[in-house]
Amino acid sequence: MEFADADFDGAAEDQEFFYDALTRGIRVRVRPIYLDDQSEPSEDHYVWAYEVEIENEGSETVQLTDRYWRITDAFGRVQEVRGDGVVGEQPVIEPGECFEYSSGAPLPTPSGIMSGTYGMVAGNGDRFDVTIPAFSLDSPHDYRSVN
Repeated sequence: MEFADADFDGAAEDQEFFYDALTRGIRVRVRPIYLDDQSEPSEDHYVWAYEVEIENEGSETVQLTDRYWRITDAFGRVQEVRGDGVVGEQPVIEPGECFEYSSGAPLPTPSGIMSGTYGMVAGNGDRFDVTIPAFSLDSPHDYRSVN
C-alpha cells in the first residue's frame, strides 16, 4: 500500500538515520518515520511513512519503470507488492539529479522490515534492478526482551 501524500504530523521527525544502497551508480536512501497519530496499537494497526531519495550518481540517464517491495511483519509474515513506477510516476533521472517521494505502509505488528528493488531502464535500453536497502520499521510499542 502506498500513500502518495503521507501526513507527517505526529511523526518522529528527530530520526535522521537513512538506510543507503548503491547499484550501478544509482543511490537509494530511505528514512522510515513512525506515525503515532495514524496508528492504533490497541487495534494492532501501526503506520509508517518513509521518505525515499533516488540519486543518479552515474553517467547514464535512467527511468524508474517499476517497483517491488517485500514487507515482513514482526511475526515473519511477508507481503509482496509490485507495480508500475512510484506514487503514480515513472521518473526519468538524469546524471547528477535526484528524485524524492514519500509513501507509507501499515502493519498489524509494532515492527517490521521492508526491502525491495526499483526496475530501471537506461538510455540505451538496458534494463536493470536497483536495490532498495532493507530498512527497519520500529515503533515505541515494540517491547523487546533478551531471554
